[in-house]
Amino acid sequence: MRSFYKYLVSKTQLLEENPLEMLEMPSIKHAVPRFLSLDESLDLLRNLPQGKNYERDYCILTLFLNCGMRLSELCGINMQDIRENTLRLLGKGNKERIVYLNDACLAAIERYKKVRSPSPKEPNALFISGQGQRLSPRRVEQIVQNGLSSSNLDGRGYSPHKLRHTAATLMYQHGGVDIRVLKEILGHANLSTTEIYTHVSDKQLERASSLSPLAHEIEKGQRQKMQEQLTAIQEKKKKKAGVDS
Repeated sequence: MRSFYKYLVSKTQLLEENPLEMLEMPSIKHAVPRFLSLDESLDLLRNLPQGKNYERDYCILTLFLNCGMRLSELCGINMQDIRENTLRLLGKGNKERIVYLNDACLAAIERYKKVRSPSPKEPNALFISGQGQRLSPRRVEQIVQNGLSSSNLDGRGYSPHKLRHTAATLMYQHGGVDIRVLKEILGHANLSTTEIYTHVSDKQLERASSLSPLAHEIEKGQRQKMQEQLTAIQEKKKKKAGVDS
């Protein structure tokens, strides 16, 4: 609407002033992406059912949680895309990028390749179905949902894309990965897209508060009171230890 009135003023000169020029636009709120915690991610990997496709499904979950790839990128992986410790991905707009595989990914891939049956229909596809077809996005979604269900994580809105969010969040919060590096890993065109992962956790907020240079500057009387409370707690522990012994 603002652009339309600007056009009427500057181009057609049908209006002398833009009535919306001073109008303040509401800011757009960006929702914090939903993601699994570190413990939930470990549960997802450790509680995967031991079926005939266990190695394949475990490898899929491992790549999602460690590399932060898109669903379409995972389905499109070919055998020749894996070279030593690197993986070539074909992202949005057919843009290629290289991601590095950590030990967990390399181990999962090697374990899966040992049981992977060659398929005449899809000789290049890394992930294939029991019918020898390249896994479809829908089938991968089902595999992820089955894994979530086995870990009692279903019904919370998690999906392959949420595993991508999880990988990015874990790398940023626990791995200390720089936001610019994270942008390249995820294949984002703009840094602003990656910045949604810079949300902070309650633990980070608590730690930040404790790092203040004045965090231990306590008023004299209050310091003495806190010391007395600490001494009382320690005395109770000593008495309890004496009774137990």
